[in-house]
Amino acid sequence: MENNKRFLNGVLCGVFVTIIFGMILFYGNDRLREYVSVSAETEEISVENSGNILNIDKADIQKKVENIEAVINQYYLDNIDSEQVENQMYKGLVAGLGDPYASYYTAEELQKMQESTAGQYVGIGATLTQDKNTGIISIVRCFEGTSSEQAGLLPGDIIYKLNDTEVTGMDLNTVVTMIKTEEGATIRLSIARDGETDYLEFDVERQEVKIPTVTYEMLEGKTGYIAITEFDTITEEQFNTALAELEAQGMEKLIIDLRNNLGGVLQTVCNMLEQMLPEGLIVYTENKDGERTEYKSDGKHQFQKPLAVLINENSASASEIFAGAIKDYGIGTLVGTTTYGKGIVQRIVNLADGTAVKLTIAKYYTPNGNDIHGKGIEPDVEVELNDNLKQKTELEKEEDNQLQKAIEILSVS
Repeated sequence: MENNKRFLNGVLCGVFVTIIFGMILFYGNDRLREYVSVSAETEEISVENSGNILNIDKADIQKKVENIEAVINQYYLDNIDSEQVENQMYKGLVAGLGDPYASYYTAEELQKMQESTAGQYVGIGATLTQDKNTGIISIVRCFEGTSSEQAGLLPGDIIYKLNDTEVTGMDLNTVVTMIKTEEGATIRLSIARDGETDYLEFDVERQEVKIPTVTYEMLEGKTGYIAITEFDTITEEQFNTALAELEAQGMEKLIIDLRNNLGGVLQTVCNMLEQMLPEGLIVYTENKDGERTEYKSDGKHQFQKPLAVLINENSASASEIFAGAIKDYGIGTLVGTTTYGKGIVQRIVNLADGTAVKLTIAKYYTPNGNDIHGKGIEPDVEVELNDNLKQKTELEKEEDNQLQKAIEILSVS
């Protein structure tokens, strides 16, 4: 009963549901920290043969909206932005599902989200994550040389306000859109930081951000090192280049660093795993009707050198697909701490007016059929990062105890 009440409250905020039915949709690509995209085809929306469907009385809802609209028009004091009210109604409809990963996006919000998969955008150069239970939004990474690092923001900082707006509990993509506005403008962040008794204020300049999603180098002992920050559309090419360069330098073993990698595009991570796995399943998904979609490797490019993969509690979604496949096939050693545990699939449904709805549409499973949602993937060798390193924006290789453990493991393999 309580769930029904909560859902109806959301529905009352999100009326005019009839705009959804009969429109054409396609599935887009975006970050797996928010969702995994499954297809790039178009189809008519249909609710046939679905046992679990939304069924609301649209006539009653429209009547109530008209009543509320009349009350607002008669009594409300300040100026009214009708477009904003309408957008919030649609957002409320989706929020009524009670799914922290479901959202309604305006055309502007959708555009900003799509821009970020290209690895170049206007922003502050920080990666954010959101606690699914508390709604708290915190900083995972400040990229070197960006305005977030220059302003003094640190990993682990909790964002309390953007300018004068409290952001706790807001949709993460909405907060990201608030940050990504015109180049050159500044935004004030109110930050809660461990060890500080009051909020800290930072004025951070928005600027063009160009972030390589893959960095690499050869360590001692002919050990290649590849760090992947996100699985964007450009990442596959960068990863292939890194592998080829390290091979040309005589690489004998490899460390892949997925720490603080919050995800990315499904097809990207699958293509990259084809460079690592034997023939067989990479990952598979199952939707609400039990329909299964499989992603496979042909095994033609299997990586056969000693391999270690670094993971931590901020390795999510695409990172977990990567780590899960490596672990299931036993072709590498996972080192670090248990991953985030996001094993559900979201789909972006683009509506005819340029807006979109994001919904959870399936679960994904590792090649061995493991459901990792809410559990994460445990490392083969557990190593907690030293406390004095957790708020550093960049770690020196010599002080990084997780990396050093991976090097030690490979040295005896």
